[in-house]
Amino acid sequence: MRVIRPRLASRFAALLGLTPALAILLVVYVGCTAWTIWISMTSSRMLPSSNFVGLRQYEALFANERWQVSVGNLAVFGVLFMLASIALGFLLAVAIDQRVRGENLLRSIFLYPFSMSFIVTGLVWQWLLNPTFGIEKMGRDLGFADFRFDWIVRQDMVIYTLVFAAVWHAAGLVMAIMLAGLRGIDEDIWKAARIDGLPPWRVYLSVVIPMLGASFATASVLLATSVVRLYDLSVAMTNGGPGVASEVPAKFVMDHLFERGNLGLATAAATSMLITVAAVVGPWLYWQSRRTGRAHA
Repeated sequence: MRVIRPRLASRFAALLGLTPALAILLVVYVGCTAWTIWISMTSSRMLPSSNFVGLRQYEALFANERWQVSVGNLAVFGVLFMLASIALGFLLAVAIDQRVRGENLLRSIFLYPFSMSFIVTGLVWQWLLNPTFGIEKMGRDLGFADFRFDWIVRQDMVIYTLVFAAVWHAAGLVMAIMLAGLRGIDEDIWKAARIDGLPPWRVYLSVVIPMLGASFATASVLLATSVVRLYDLSVAMTNGGPGVASEVPAKFVMDHLFERGNLGLATAAATSMLITVAAVVGPWLYWQSRRTGRAHA
C-alpha cells in the first residue's frame, strides 16, 4: 500500500497537469472541427444556421468553377513543388555531406529561407519577379533589350512563380532532413563500395536512396501538408491573380468566409481540405507507429 499510493498520487498529479491541454484539444481542435463539418451540411450564409441540407454545399462546391481552378492550381503546384524541393534538398545534402569547408555556414545559408514566413518569402519574390524593377529590368539594364521574365503577370505562367518561391523556401528543410539521414549511414558501406569499384552515382541510386526511405517519407509528408495549407504565399505574391490564375483552395475558403459571406460553402471547402490532409498524414502516422512498434519488439 505504501508503494501503490505514491504511484497513484504521481499519476493523478500528471493527469491534473495535462487537464488544461486536454481541454484545449477537445474544445478547440476536436470541437471546432466537428462544428465546421456540421456547418458545411447546413444552409448557412452570413451567419450559422441549423437548417440541415445534407451534401448540397459539397455539390455546389465541386460545381464551382473557381474551386475547380483552385484545385487544379494546387495539383500543379503540389507536384512541382514536392518534386523540386526533394530533388534540390537531396542534392544540397549530398554536396554538404562531402565534408566541404564552411559546412556550418552553408547549412545556415540554405536553411535560412525556411526561418522566414511565407509572407516575407512572397513579398521578396514579388519584388524579384516584378517586370518593372525586378529580374527583367536587371537583365535589360545589363544590355539584353529583348529579355523578358514577366511570368508573374501572365495567367498561363504565374503558378510556376509560386513554385519558384516555395522551393526556395522549403529546400533547406529537406536538405536538413536528408543530411541527418546521410550522416546516419554506416561508413563501412562507402568503404565496401570503393573496394567494389562502384561509381558514386550508382551507390547513391542503389544503396543510399533506399536507405533514406524514412527521410524521404518525412520530407514528403511535411511538404504535402504545406501544399494543402498554401495561402499566405499566394496572397503575398499575386493575391490569387491575374484573375484567379493563382487561386488556391485556402484562399477560396477565406474569401467566401469573410468577403462573400457564404459560411456553408466555405466550411465545405475547409472540410474537403481536412479530408485531403488526413488522407496524407493518416498513412504516414500508421507507418510510423508500426515502425516504432517493430523497433521496440
